[in-house]
Amino acid sequence: MRNHTRRTTRIATAVTVAGALGLGLAACGSDDDSAKSGSGDSDKALVVAASPTPHADILKYVQDHLAAKDGLKLKVKEVTDYVTPNTATQDGSVDANFFQHKPYLDDFNKKNGTDLVPVTAVHLEPLGAYSHKVKSLGALKKGATVALPNDATNEARALKLLESNGLITLKSGAGDDATPSDIAKNPKNISFKELEAAQVPRSLDDVDAAVVNGNYAVETGLKPAKDALVLEKAKDNPYANLLVVKDGKEDDPRVKKLARLLHSPEVKKFIEDKYEGSVIPAF
Repeated sequence: MRNHTRRTTRIATAVTVAGALGLGLAACGSDDDSAKSGSGDSDKALVVAASPTPHADILKYVQDHLAAKDGLKLKVKEVTDYVTPNTATQDGSVDANFFQHKPYLDDFNKKNGTDLVPVTAVHLEPLGAYSHKVKSLGALKKGATVALPNDATNEARALKLLESNGLITLKSGAGDDATPSDIAKNPKNISFKELEAAQVPRSLDDVDAAVVNGNYAVETGLKPAKDALVLEKAKDNPYANLLVVKDGKEDDPRVKKLARLLHSPEVKKFIEDKYEGSVIPAF
């Protein structure tokens, strides 16, 4: 059932929790070499909140191999949810974040009154459908259960992936906030289990198939290029993951340095070698 109130309540609750977590981030980053929002002081570390895989891995590669040569002090704060990085960036607990794509960022700003902006696109994590029970989407039986990420943009993205592979048909005009209530045709009478994104891959033993975000697939040992029943195409994909800051911080010299390093040939090679197609450079 489409329920905007449910979504708003869920986000609002998450923001409240994230606010408390943000205090923890602030405490962790309060030493002398942490950077306050808007400082632009090149002598202070640029603090970036990131999902562990692949975002923090990529940042740590920059931290270990490239940052010092370019005079950049970089601190990476790993965060496992999809709300805290944005609330912490907005309130200045961290200087930037790296975990999200543009549709999610736009939706978050709209729902939470934040003014976060993208700096640069870094990589794409292809969304994929996985199963421990069938070898193809076409093999799903009538009445099967498919798990989906429950945040607005990724749920719509998951449904569009299923539509593009013939499992369902969405109503005309279904956009980036589509939910199962926007399904026009569901010939196999598929049931959908909506879960927090990090929990979706852990549900594979309990459902017939699951649509999993690329970073969580990698974290749980799945290899999207090999294991996915179907996988998003990279061409013209709007879901590249972004380095994000609060509006006005784009010109911070440290942010510019990090953006430049994230587009370096070394980072491109690191992504290609480490993830073997599960994560794709977007530059």
